[in-house]
Amino acid sequence: MPDRRGFVKKYFLLSIVMLLIGCSDNQPPGDKGAADKLPAADIATGKSIAEKECKGCHGMDGKGVAPGIPNLAGQIDRYLIASLQEYKDGKRLHGALRNIASNLTDTDARNVAGYFASLPPIAPAAGTVFSPFEHGKALATDCTSCHGENGISKTPGTPNLAGQQPHYLVAATQEYLNGARETSPMHGLIRGRNKLDMDSLALFFASQTPAERPAPSFGNPAAGEALTALCAGCHGLHGVSTDSETPSLASQDPEYLVNSTKAYRNKRRHEAMQRAIASLSDKDIENIAAFYTVQKSRAAEKGPELVHEITDRCNRCHGADAGGAAAAFPKISGQDKDYLTMALRSYRDGRRQSSVMHNMSVPYGDAIIESLSSFYSTQAAKPSK
Repeated sequence: MPDRRGFVKKYFLLSIVMLLIGCSDNQPPGDKGAADKLPAADIATGKSIAEKECKGCHGMDGKGVAPGIPNLAGQIDRYLIASLQEYKDGKRLHGALRNIASNLTDTDARNVAGYFASLPPIAPAAGTVFSPFEHGKALATDCTSCHGENGISKTPGTPNLAGQQPHYLVAATQEYLNGARETSPMHGLIRGRNKLDMDSLALFFASQTPAERPAPSFGNPAAGEALTALCAGCHGLHGVSTDSETPSLASQDPEYLVNSTKAYRNKRRHEAMQRAIASLSDKDIENIAAFYTVQKSRAAEKGPELVHEITDRCNRCHGADAGGAAAAFPKISGQDKDYLTMALRSYRDGRRQSSVMHNMSVPYGDAIIESLSSFYSTQAAKPSK
């Protein structure tokens, strides 16, 4: 039973959750009440403030002057005010912006936010939306000689990749690269792959359905079933895992299951697994492997539809066109792609303070974030009312 832990949850999306680009702590931006207590914005005064403080990065037209700098044109004014307050309070980390925000009065913030909100939205970027599934499919051709087409292994001792939990696949790959698992010449093919590549590969393989297997030449599936009560607590009923960190065992290559389980005796370090197999004999392990080999598995993800499902959920808060369904949430359509990527990674990695956004974005891997960012950057935003 392969290792299932040891890596921080930052590599892949396994739980489809709402994407909220602007939440602050347990309140959405704009719920602070400051904007409601201020008079209507003085657009002319706001323009003067923007000329002095903002145009070097955001331009007078509200377009970021370089990749990674957000567009402010047509943004929700209450969101901009709340963001300035977060920079002032140190909840968002940016030395220059904190200094600027600290020197603005509440009225100044209202006026400059009103100015940028009054501008027409920036035209969306041209380009195609990045597909993690298609990217992973292209990379997967390097894996077929060992793991079979679509990750369905036909080589004894070589594991299926099809239907495997994608977070686990990424973590297992890292273990091969850092020497925690025995390597083979084929693993040299992945040394030059970055996180985006590995997340994409994992999503592609996770979206494939493993083939059913006949009973192996060794072991007794019926006898093995009686020994799997403890296994099922982590690996799921009949070896089909629903846990992002835990591999599925159903329909797996039997020799691989036997070898990997025995490896916990003296090679792999994992306390829970070592305790679980301590009392098992070689025959027990073979019986357990035989049981899981003949169990029917399924795909762990549905890669081609995954990003679409996520954006549908994003739009519940950010509007039908991700243009701000309510004043509390920012427009993300037409936003700078690099800025969206950096913002999502910052929430995920805890560099931007927001307990809600951190908890929601922890499961997102680089490939999913790249796809979301490329999608929204190519969508047109509606003008603010």
